[in-house]
Amino acid sequence: MRRPLSGIRVTGLEQYMAGPYCTMLLADAGAEVIKIERPGTGDPRRAMPPFAEKGGARKAAGFMGYNRNKKSLALDFRKPEGREIFKKLVAVSDVVVENLRPGSMDRLGLGYEVMKASDPRLIWAAISGFGRMPGFLGPYSDRPCFDIVAEAMSGIMHLVGFDDKPPSWTIYGMADIYTGMVTAFGIMQALFMRERTGSGQFVDSAMFDSMLSLNESMIALFSVAGQSPQRGKLRNVWPRGAFRAKDGYIALNIPDNIQWKRLCKAMGREDLVEDERGGTAPQRAEHSGFFQPIIEDWLASMTRSEAVDRLNAAGVPSGPVNTAEDIFSDPHVEARGMLMSIDDPEVGAFRFARSPLHLSSAPRPPADPAPNLGQHTRSVLQDLLDYGPGEVDRLVAEKVVQTAD
Repeated sequence: MRRPLSGIRVTGLEQYMAGPYCTMLLADAGAEVIKIERPGTGDPRRAMPPFAEKGGARKAAGFMGYNRNKKSLALDFRKPEGREIFKKLVAVSDVVVENLRPGSMDRLGLGYEVMKASDPRLIWAAISGFGRMPGFLGPYSDRPCFDIVAEAMSGIMHLVGFDDKPPSWTIYGMADIYTGMVTAFGIMQALFMRERTGSGQFVDSAMFDSMLSLNESMIALFSVAGQSPQRGKLRNVWPRGAFRAKDGYIALNIPDNIQWKRLCKAMGREDLVEDERGGTAPQRAEHSGFFQPIIEDWLASMTRSEAVDRLNAAGVPSGPVNTAEDIFSDPHVEARGMLMSIDDPEVGAFRFARSPLHLSSAPRPPADPAPNLGQHTRSVLQDLLDYGPGEVDRLVAEKVVQTAD
């Protein structure tokens, strides 16, 4: 069986996380992804810890995970011949994914408007901090951005943590990862539209927009109820959060009275159903100081596993707050195949998170290791772009390209 994107070629002008994660999803789906990197140093994440090390070889975990199933072309855009190579590569590509600083490719004369003139079917997906679509440019559009900035400006950071402490970040790189996923979704839409119209298009994906969209509940609450949510304080739903059991924490969310009755019954405290302080979710939130010790006293005698089993049996969705070690030993994670093993010939086999979708009529994602810098430069130039071996040798000598050999 073929993967869904078999036959689609993607050129990746990518670095750090958002662009590489987007093209990783496309590569997992079967696309041929040719990652363009800076000669000498490559993607900055090649040099970011932690590292896998063996026999003198050293590779960065973040780069290994986000760049599986790709090819590496080390190319210097600053040189005229490097720009010509890029043009030739784009001419035989379906998609370009770019997350360089806004305007970088335009200043080189290699932006979307120039490149689409020679290939109207080209799909160019630009990931930026604050958006690049003409007609939708704002005062922040030229700014660089990292994930934590998008979390802060979208209001997400304002909601994370506790009311007596400063705002906090979520998981490292969440804005990058989510934006990369959204961009892959946009590319799929553009590919589908191209099948109907024959034309490509520009896909504008902003980290700020992605985080604002993800924070839709804050928008709805303020728009409809005039509420401005505060971190550490729930007004409309309770119980919700992490509750301590004997050996750690479990997660609980009780959004309505149906679930509240089930929880009370599971605890053997049906009397709480009639308590006027718990008549509605907002009332439970207001009186959480009364109810929380009751729930935690009930949980104190049980392990996470015992509590989760009892709650789920009662129809109350619950799960343990897992550590990394817990995830690696979880039988459901194993059954779902969510930790895929990738065997690097230099540093060995390691496990990484799999793309989350399962398709009944497609094989599993491939598991080729992330490439060495310039590993595919020669094959891309000779086999795809029809450069002769001598021409490639000259380009290497003139430092237009770099090969792994």
